[in-house]
Amino acid sequence: MSTIKVTLEADADGTLHLPLPAELRHGKLTVTATIETAEESRLGRDLKGLGCLKGKLSLAPDFDAPLDDMKEYRE
Repeated sequence: MSTIKVTLEADADGTLHLPLPAELRHGKLTVTATIETAEESRLGRDLKGLGCLKGKLSLAPDFDAPLDDMKEYRE
């Protein structure tokens, strides 16, 4: 048994075409599919566990620089 995970885009007629590895391109296959939108797929899996957002967030280089709007309150 093999597991293939792909994100597919439907053709205009609503069909999906599943690319198969060479070793599965012969004989009969039984395929079980779970259909969800790509957004649903990402939301459930991307945010699990500690460090799941590592490398995905960044701050501007001047993030802690004093704001000009607050200048009068700092003096």
